[in-house]
Amino acid sequence: MTDNRFNPAEADARWQRAWDEARCFEADSQSDKPKSYVLEMFPYPSGRIHIGHVRNYTMGDVLARYKRMTGHEVLHPMGWDAFGMPAENAAMEKGVHPGGWTRDNIANMKAQLRRIGFALDWSRELATCDPEYYGHEQALFIDLYEAGLVYRKESEVNWDPVDMTVLANEQVIDGKGWRSGAEVEKRKLNQWFLKITDFAEDLLEGLGTLDDWPEKVRLMQENWIGKSRGLQFAFDLSNGDTLPVYTTRPDTIFGATFVAVAPDHPLAQGVAAQNCDAAKFIERCKRGGTTAAELETAEKLGFDTGIGARHPFTGEHLPVFIANFVLMDYGTGAIMAVPGHDQRDFEFATKYGLPIPRVVAPSVEDAGKVFEGEAEAGEGVIVNSDFLDGMEVEAAKREVIRRIEGEGRGEGKTVWRLRDWGVSRQRYWGTPIPFIHCRTCGVVPAPKESLPITLPEDVDFQTPGNPLVRHPTWKHVDCPKCGGKAERETDTLDTFVDSSWYFLRFASQPADRPFDREEAAKWLPVEQYIGGIEHAILHLLYARFWTRALQRMGQLDFAEPFASLFTQGMVTHETYSREQGGKTVYYAPDEISREADRALLNADGGEVAIGRVIKMSKSKKNTVDPDQIIAQYGADAVRWFMLSDSPPERDLPWSEAGIEGCWRFVQRLWRLFGQYDAAAEGEDKALLRKIHQTIAAVAEDVEALSFNKAVARIYELTGAAEKAAPSATRSEAIRTILLLSSPMMPHLAEEGWAAIGGEGLIANAPWPTVDPALLVEDEVTIAVQHMGKLRDTLTAPKGMAREDLEALALASEKVQRSIDGATVRKVIVVPDRLVNIVT
Repeated sequence: MTDNRFNPAEADARWQRAWDEARCFEADSQSDKPKSYVLEMFPYPSGRIHIGHVRNYTMGDVLARYKRMTGHEVLHPMGWDAFGMPAENAAMEKGVHPGGWTRDNIANMKAQLRRIGFALDWSRELATCDPEYYGHEQALFIDLYEAGLVYRKESEVNWDPVDMTVLANEQVIDGKGWRSGAEVEKRKLNQWFLKITDFAEDLLEGLGTLDDWPEKVRLMQENWIGKSRGLQFAFDLSNGDTLPVYTTRPDTIFGATFVAVAPDHPLAQGVAAQNCDAAKFIERCKRGGTTAAELETAEKLGFDTGIGARHPFTGEHLPVFIANFVLMDYGTGAIMAVPGHDQRDFEFATKYGLPIPRVVAPSVEDAGKVFEGEAEAGEGVIVNSDFLDGMEVEAAKREVIRRIEGEGRGEGKTVWRLRDWGVSRQRYWGTPIPFIHCRTCGVVPAPKESLPITLPEDVDFQTPGNPLVRHPTWKHVDCPKCGGKAERETDTLDTFVDSSWYFLRFASQPADRPFDREEAAKWLPVEQYIGGIEHAILHLLYARFWTRALQRMGQLDFAEPFASLFTQGMVTHETYSREQGGKTVYYAPDEISREADRALLNADGGEVAIGRVIKMSKSKKNTVDPDQIIAQYGADAVRWFMLSDSPPERDLPWSEAGIEGCWRFVQRLWRLFGQYDAAAEGEDKALLRKIHQTIAAVAEDVEALSFNKAVARIYELTGAAEKAAPSATRSEAIRTILLLSSPMMPHLAEEGWAAIGGEGLIANAPWPTVDPALLVEDEVTIAVQHMGKLRDTLTAPKGMAREDLEALALASEKVQRSIDGATVRKVIVVPDRLVNIVT
C-alpha cells in the first residue's frame, strides 16, 4: 500500500459499484445452499433516513453478510411502506401530488441507503404504492372475503369534521384531530373489517412457540389479545329491566358500590331520550378522548341516571351512572365498579363521594386497612365479603361463579380484548378496496381480471375530505353481476394491511399472483426480523393474522411469519436549548460548540442549556444527519459506531468523540493491513490460538446479534497483531481481521483485500475456518509467590505435574532473589494456578 490513510470518499463508491456490477446480493431461489432470510422492517419514505434507520439496517446487514460468508443463500431485501396520511398532508400543504412526493422521497432515501453500503437485493425492491403491489393485495382481500374473513358493518368511528375523514385512535389527541385541531366527533359509518378475532386463540397459543422473540414483545401481544376468564351476569334494575355486566374479578363482588355504562350503551341512550342533561353529558363524552390510554388518564366523569341496580348477594341498590371511562366495545359496555381495587373506579368514587370498601387484603388481619389515596391491585385474601371471607382470590372467583350459575343468573365466560380489525380509511393515498356497490346486487367484489383498481391521478386536495368520493368519473362503473350502474368503494385500506404481507412478496414475485406458495416456502418464515419496539403489537399481530389466514385458505404452509425477532434500541443525543420569550427554543448539534461541560451557540457564542440524553426527534432538534456524518467520516466508521459499545437492544448515545474514535480505528486497521506480508515465515503459537478463538467467538456473537461483543473481540485481535513480531502467523491474523470485519466495515475490507492480493471480492469470500484443537487452552499462567507475595508469573503446559511446577517455580531468578538463600520449608502447589514458597 502506498497511501497511509484510507480514503472512504473514493473507496466507498468504487466498491458499491463493484458489488452492483457483480450482482453480489441478488438472492437465487433455485440455489441448493441453505436459505437465510434476513429482514429489517421497511421504512416509510418520509424523504430522509435518520440515524435510527442506519443502526437498524446495519445490524441486519452484518448478519446478512455473515450468513453469505458461512455458505447460505441470503435474501436481504428492501422496500417502502409508501401509503399513508403524510403524503396527503404534503399534497395539501405544498400543492404536490402524493405519488410524486412519495416517489421523490424513495429516490432520495434509496440513494442514502446505497451510500452506506448495505448488502441489499435491490432487484426485489417494492413500494406498497405501486399498482404491481397493491393490485395483488386487492386480490388477497377478495380471497379473504370469499373465505368469510372480511365483512362490512356499521361502526362508531372518530370523525374529523374539518379534514372530513375517519381518524385512528392514535390520531386523536386530547379529543382533537391531530392535524386539523378540530373537536373529534363520534359517528357511525359502514366500515370494512377483517375477522382477526377468529384467530384469537391461535394467535395467543402461537406466542408460546416463538422462543426467539423478546419476552416483553410476547407479553405485549398477549395483553393486547387479552384473554380473560370472568363472570357475566345481569343486575336487576329498579326500572324493571336487567343490565348484563362482565367482570374479570367476580371475587370482588362485595366491593361493588356502583354500576357504570358507556355513553353509547342502550341504557344511556334511553335515559338521554328522556333527559336533556343526560344527552348533553353524552355529547360531552363524545368530544373527549377516544383511546383506552386517554381514558385512563382523563378526568373521570359521570351522570347519575337515577336508576338502581340490585346487588345479587346483598340486595343493596347500587346507583347506575353513565361514565366517560367505560367502553362499549369491551364486555357488555357496562361494569360492576369496585373502587377499592380498580384505579379508574377509585377516582370516580372519590369524585362523586361513593363508598370505597376493602374486599381484598394482604391478610385477614388487614381487613380494616385504609386506602392511601389510590386503589390496590387486589392480591391477597378476601375480606369483608360474607361467605368469601378468608378465601384466596382464585378460589373466591370460582365460588362466586358457581353460586351465580346455580341461581341461573349468569355464567362463567371467557372474553377477549382483541376486536376485529377495522380497515376502512376515508382517504385517497391508500389501496382502493376492491368492491362495487350496486343498488340491485348489493356489495360485490370487483372481478379479479379488472385488478389492479388504480388510483386516479387527477385529484384535488384543496377541498377537505376524500378526493375519491368527489372525483367526476373514477367511482362510476358497471356492476360486474347485472351490468347496471354502480359505484366503486371509495374507502382505501389501512396501511397496516400493506405491511401485513410484504415479506411474502419479497420472497416470491410472480406477475400473475401475489406469490408462489412453493417459492415462498423456500424462504419463509423469516429467519431474523429486526425492527423497533413501537411495532411490537399491531404490525406484528396483523402480520401473524394474515399469515394464518392465508394458511387457512391453503395459500401458505406455515402460520408464523417471523421465526426470530429482534427489537433494537434507539439512537439518542443530548438536547440544547434556551428560554426565549417564555418558550423553549431548541438547537441542532451542528449549531453548537462544546467546551468541557458547556455548550455554546455558534451564532452568538452564548451559552445554552444541555438537556438529557433522549431519543432523537425533529421537535427537539437533537438529530444528526447521516449524510453529513458519512461525508465526514465515511460509511464504515458510521457502521462501526452503530455496532460498538452499547448492546444492540439498548439505546445508543450518539457522541462526536465516539464517531471520531471509530474513524481512528478505521485508519488504524488500514495501517495494519499495510503490514501484511505474504512471504513472511515463522509461527507465533499464542497469536495463532488467539486467531482461532476470535474467529469462533465473533461468529457466535454475530449469530446472537451481540455485535458489541464481536467488535470488542476484533479490537483485541487487532491489538495482538499490532504487538506481534512479523511472521506468517501475523500475516494470517491480518487476513483474518479483514474477513471478520468485512460484514461490519465492507468498504475498508474490500480495499484491504485487494491490497493484500485476495481473490475476487471479499463480499464473496468464505468465513475463515476454525481449528477446534486451537480453541482449547494448552498453556496456563502460573502465579509464583514467596510467603504469600507475588514474585513472578510463569507460562506452563496445562496439567503440568506438581513436582514439575515446583521445580519450574524454584528455577525463577526473581523467586531466588526473594528467597535470598533461606531454607525452603514448604511448597504449596495449586495445579494450573499457583505456587507458594514458604521459607
